[in-house]
Amino acid sequence: MGVSIGFISATTEELDRAEQDPGWADAFVYELYASDDFPMPDRPFGGPDKAWAGLQFLIDATDVQFDFLMDGGQIADDGTLFGWSAEQVADVARELRATPWEQLAAHYAPEKMTSEGVYPNVWQFDPEGELAWLESAYDDLVAFFTQAAGFGYGAFMSYSF
Repeated sequence: MGVSIGFISATTEELDRAEQDPGWADAFVYELYASDDFPMPDRPFGGPDKAWAGLQFLIDATDVQFDFLMDGGQIADDGTLFGWSAEQVADVARELRATPWEQLAAHYAPEKMTSEGVYPNVWQFDPEGELAWLESAYDDLVAFFTQAAGFGYGAFMSYSF
């Protein structure tokens, strides 16, 4: 299975309710993904899945202010669900759109990522293929934040392990 991160857009009202009732939030997010209507065209979702730590490694080497595990507000006590306000989503969307993939890719260092144990620690097997995987995950992340911000949404971030 592995450790993965995913985002699904959320209204301000949903985020407010989630803060007051984390149990509701957990069930609500599960239902969004399990719904027969999923995916919904007016409710963007996406995320880096298992590429999150590789992307974070690249992001940390730049001046981009984004941290998967530190940004957003914790909703679930077990650290598996976080809320990102509409303002945070809009800020991240601007930051990511202003950061071309090439700026991140310039910091790709498979040997260093391997020696540091950057999850999922696959960098040594197919360095070029893993770089393409990270690029695809970054494109998905930029698309999610751009779309969610365009609708005025915040987001729920699920962290599963």
